[in-house]
Amino acid sequence: MRILIVDDEPAMHDSYRRSFAPVSADAGALDAMAAELFGDDDSAADEAGPDFQLTHAMQGLDGVAAVQAALRDGNPFAVAFIDVRMPPGIDGKETAARIRALDPNINLVIVTGFSDFSPIEISKAAGPADKIFYIAKPFEVAEVAQMATALAHRWQGDRELAEARELLAAQVVQLQEQGHELAANESRAIHMANHDSLTEAPNRLAFRRALTDRARSDAHFAVAMVDLDRFKLVNDTLGHLAGDELIRLICGVLQANIPAGGLVARLGGDEFGLLFDSPGTEAAEMECARILKACSGTFKVLGNSVQGGASIGLIVTEPGESRDPTDLMRRADLALNDAKRDGRGVVRVFDEGMDENIRLRRAIEGGLSRAIAKGELSLVYQPIVAREELEVVGFEALLRWNTEDHGPISPAVFIPIAEESNLIHELGDWVLSESLKVLAEWPTQYVSVNFSPRQFRRHNFVGRLVESVQRAGVAPQRVQIEITETAIFDDADRAAETLYKLRQMGFRIALDDFGTGYSSLYNIRKFALDCLKIDRSFIDGMGRERESAAIVHSIIHLGRALGLGVVAEGVETEAQLQALRVAGCSHMQGYLLSRPISQDVAREIAEARFLPNPLASDDDATDVEPGNGTHG
Repeated sequence: MRILIVDDEPAMHDSYRRSFAPVSADAGALDAMAAELFGDDDSAADEAGPDFQLTHAMQGLDGVAAVQAALRDGNPFAVAFIDVRMPPGIDGKETAARIRALDPNINLVIVTGFSDFSPIEISKAAGPADKIFYIAKPFEVAEVAQMATALAHRWQGDRELAEARELLAAQVVQLQEQGHELAANESRAIHMANHDSLTEAPNRLAFRRALTDRARSDAHFAVAMVDLDRFKLVNDTLGHLAGDELIRLICGVLQANIPAGGLVARLGGDEFGLLFDSPGTEAAEMECARILKACSGTFKVLGNSVQGGASIGLIVTEPGESRDPTDLMRRADLALNDAKRDGRGVVRVFDEGMDENIRLRRAIEGGLSRAIAKGELSLVYQPIVAREELEVVGFEALLRWNTEDHGPISPAVFIPIAEESNLIHELGDWVLSESLKVLAEWPTQYVSVNFSPRQFRRHNFVGRLVESVQRAGVAPQRVQIEITETAIFDDADRAAETLYKLRQMGFRIALDDFGTGYSSLYNIRKFALDCLKIDRSFIDGMGRERESAAIVHSIIHLGRALGLGVVAEGVETEAQLQALRVAGCSHMQGYLLSRPISQDVAREIAEARFLPNPLASDDDATDVEPGNGTHG
């Protein structure tokens, strides 16, 4: 520990040398003084005192120069003893002020027998006051040694504290940067998930979301589907780059001609969706005719003249009518198909005669109401496996309907119809009851049951669920509730309360089809969740689309950052499995690992606990058909 002595009297320097000479003495007085002055811990008294290295300066300017040199060499002084009166050079007050200006951390001890300056004056010049101390001449040898030892310990402690603060500050900055990076990644992922990469226009997901929001309002609005005429000819003759350029040009025309406040989205390929307010069918048809005319000109595409053209299918809805987004898009698409059949280049307004599915929908609704009683419903179970050893941790319960008259009907067909009526509650109660029965056959695995938005908003949803579990004698920890983003964001506050209650009771909560809805980092943190399930559309696109791969990686990193499990649905190829493992996805399910299986086979797999590793064999696991929709 370095000590600086600044005094103009050689005899005083000898006194300092004697004061810091090695002696064998009782350290009790030193410990008492340090504890009284600085509150040192008693344990410090047992430690050996510091090894002092003295530097002597006969005048104030010499002392200032010594401090400068020490700082330059990276070996600063801990304490400086400064005589106040040092003629003919600068006095102790000025010396202390200059040293303090160079080194704000040094402890200064003013040594004087007579001073022209009061302690207040010196503190103002060389403060802060808690780093200036005083010893009167003549001093005792022990007094100087005790003072130096106590201040040296304090100086060392101040340095360590400053280093700790710097480290903490750096860590805080690092955490802030990571937070900004995570927020930026989330923003990019949300943008990619909701925008078309070719045109930067909103995509199908964004269009459906906007349509859902508009359907909740009291506005009169129109939904139109636009399809380019003879687009395949452009691709075949001029190439795909020309086709892409034409799509971008047509998108710009649509955006320039859509009525104020309207939305243009690229739905895929050469098809666009339009959404705009309109007082009625006639006005909307006129707007579409104007838009159609704007798309029918000659476009310069990569140096070639291309004749543009399009067809439009239109539906206009009013308050009180059916406003299901899927149904509106389907009807507009039916009108578009009719326009294509009539020779292209026209606008067709939907009418009921175009909808051959209405009769089928009514037949399905009637059949569903009798399906349980007739024993036409059944459940199959798809394993959910952990990443490393493919341990089966749970099964997702999937509903199947095999009718006497029409054979199997896809859940993608009958579930939306059931959702529009109260039949979804009857189906959901049956699925939950049957799912809970199989748990008695499995050693430890949980069952994951899908709940639709309408079920989740059902009165006393939590009470009904708890009653079912208790009646079945099942631990809530073995039941996973799968809900979609739509279910919780329709009423976020109520959903947060419901999910909190379920988690408090021990139920597992999974957010299904993550990435296709309304989620944001803030909202996900707000809800009590156990895991995120990546929608199969992103998994399917990983190998073909950079955007899908980026979204999958972002979701996995988001889940890990929030301490949530991440389940990848629809894993159908070895390349997908390998990529998900490398990305750190915690769990997977899909046809590569196991197709949905019967109750008996599920019991055998549950008892075996592990699935064979597809990456360890040469078997082709991609010859199975993709799933035809899932629901609990």
